[in-house]
Formats: sequence, structure tokens, C-alpha cells
Amino acid sequence: MSSKKQVIITNVRLGRLVHGGQALGETAEGKKIFIWGGLPGELVDVRVTKKKSSYLEGIVTEVHEPGPDRIEPLEPLSYLSTSPWQIVNFAAENKAKQSILQETFQREGLESVEWGDFVGGDQEYGYRNKVEFGFWGDDDGLHLAHYVRGTHGKQIITANALADDRINQVAAVFINNLDEYAKETGLRAGDLKTVVFRSSQGSEVVAALFVKKQPEFDFTDFKVPEGLKGLDIYYSNPKSPASVPTEKIYSSGDITLTDSIMDTNITYDVLSFFQVNVPVFERALQKVLQGINGKSVIDFYSGVGTIGIPIGASVLVESDATNVAMAKHNIGDRNIKVIEASSQSAGEYINDRDALIVDPPRAGLHKDVIARILEAKPPKVVYLSCNPSTQARDVALLTEVYKIQAAQGYNFFPRTPHIESLIVLQLK
Repeated sequence: MSSKKQVIITNVRLGRLVHGGQALGETAEGKKIFIWGGLPGELVDVRVTKKKSSYLEGIVTEVHEPGPDRIEPLEPLSYLSTSPWQIVNFAAENKAKQSILQETFQREGLESVEWGDFVGGDQEYGYRNKVEFGFWGDDDGLHLAHYVRGTHGKQIITANALADDRINQVAAVFINNLDEYAKETGLRAGDLKTVVFRSSQGSEVVAALFVKKQPEFDFTDFKVPEGLKGLDIYYSNPKSPASVPTEKIYSSGDITLTDSIMDTNITYDVLSFFQVNVPVFERALQKVLQGINGKSVIDFYSGVGTIGIPIGASVLVESDATNVAMAKHNIGDRNIKVIEASSQSAGEYINDRDALIVDPPRAGLHKDVIARILEAKPPKVVYLSCNPSTQARDVALLTEVYKIQAAQGYNFFPRTPHIESLIVLQLK
């Protein structure tokens, strides 16, 4: 079998870090190349991983002239898979993210946004309360693994530097026990998809394991680690690349966790939508409170109520049934209405009296939601986003009737290129 020849481009001078996380370079022919593992100002060699008509993508193979912000990665073998900004000092990371925010909004014609100081947080590592691992199998047994960026291969790992320490401790015992179970039953790495671990601030840990075979293995003899509060095992359709449940085939213990968000207890489970970096998220919530300025609130894309309940929203709108059930549990005896509906079908709850909070998925606001906002004209719209690109697109449309009152970036995901941003819009 012939192997595909690697293409190496030598002596590429790198420019700025761009939305998505790569450094921007240029070939001798003038074609843009988006490069992982490099930093602004560096002179590097690059292995091409993707060719498009208008640009290339690649990974640094050698650094001839390192930049002033380069540091040694904490996980030299696997950092590119999970946290590719381990190579840049933290102050420079936060500065780069602020610049990316500004550039992203400028591309949508929003040049005059006055950004507050970027909120970097205090923890570079160990902050994630949710981590997903893949698997690798060899003659030594089963291992935790991550995909290697730019390839179809995997890298064996023993821990994730971004994860809460308790997750890494439990994961180490879990994979040892799973390896023992595999040797007894014939379970192979190819039968498994992923395992998701989640921890609370109180350091309880729960997990969900996804397998690709219909219940051939009943897992009743699997030894659940002592430090694992609860474990659910799901069959997940192998035709779907995502780790989503098709059928629950095993359950042990309790997979729910509870955290305090602004002195409000919020319960969620291993698969619920819940913020991965609670301390920084609470700082963003304080800004949300300032933004609504005492007005009554409607919360769209509300999840388990992580935003709406602590700030006293009157209505939560959420489409996922599991999140809705958890939100109803979390409201307790509060006078909060929970609506199970897609955002675009719940436009009647957007009105000209209540402030509106939106925290949509990466795709941003549905076009019907934007149309309804422009029609109903809520006095305030507070928009929290994990994707500044779609947020900037949406905000540009909303500035037809709104002005930007406040804008703030947050480092919810240190050592990664991901950026959280908050925009407060006020009716003109």
C-alpha cells in the first residue's frame, strides 16, 4: 500500500492568531496558510494537512525563530489535540483573544464597539468540569486516547491537563477497570466510542460511556470505580460520529451533580448543558445582572436554568427535554415558567416589556428569533455566546434597532482558542 507523500513548506513567517486558533502565514506563491503550533512573528516549517483552492492548513514541524510569547507546552505529545494554545504565555493568550473579538466584530461592520477589559480568569489548567476521552487498544490493553490533530490517528494519554484533578484520578481507575473487563469479556477498543466525565465543585464525579455495539455486553460485572458517584452506559449509533445516546444499557448510582451558581443550587447530569468553567461563568453572570438593570427577564436557550434561575427570569425556553426536566427540578417553588420549545417556535414570549437573554449554540440565533426581536423590540437583549463569529453576525442585524451598551470577552476555555463573549444591547 502506498503512503501519501507529506508536503513540507519551509521558512514560513507567521502573522497574527486568527479566529479558530491558528496562526496566519503565506506561501511563496501568496496563498494563505492557517497553521497550528505556531505563534505570531515566528519562522517555521509547516506540514500541509489540508489543501483548498484558496488556502492551505498545516501544522508546525520545526520552529527556526521562536516568538517572545512561546513557552513549553505542559503536554508536549497531545496538546495540539485538546488545548493548542499551551505554547503561548497566558497574558499573551488573553490579549490575542481580545484582538480576535475586535477583528471579528469589525468584519461585520461593528468597528466602534467599546470592549471592556478581557476577563482571563485565574486558572490556566485544571478548570474543566467536563472532559471526553476516546479509546485505543493494543497488545497492552485498553487506553484513553485523543485524536491527533491533522491526522486520523490517535494519541494514548493518561490524563488531560485542562481537567479537574478529580476527573483525571477517577479516569485512571476507570480505564484500568475497563481493561480488566475487556480481557474477561472480549470487549475491544473498536466497540467503544467515548467516555464523558463530569465533576462538581464539590468534587463528585459522574460518567457516561458510549459503546458502538448493540447490548452484546451487559456490563453487570464491570467494576465501577469507588470515586465515581454514578455511571450510565449507552449504545450510540455507530453511524453518528457524535457521542449521543441511542439506548441506555446499564446504569449504576446517581449521575446528577449539584453546583451553586451565585448562591443558587443548580442540579444537572452528566449530559446536561452546563458551563465547564464555573468561576469565570459567575463573573459573566454579574455582567448579565448589570445589563438587565432590574428589568423582568425572559431566558431563551435556557438549558437547565443556569442563567435564568439565579438572575430571577420569569420564563425559561429550552428545546431539549432532558434539560427541561432538570430546569423544572431546579426552579423548586420559584414562580418561573419553563417552556419546552425551540427558540424559533416560542416567539410569542419575546415582548416589548421584558429583557431577553439568549445563549444560543455555536450556530447563533435562528433567523426567526432575530426577526421576532426586531419586531417585538424588547428593551434589552443580553447575548452570551461561545462563537463570536455568529454572534457578531447576529448583533450586526440587531443594531438596526439596538445600540451596543456593553461588550466583554471571557476566557471560559484557557489554553484553547475558544472565546466566550457577552453583548448587552439597548433599544435605541
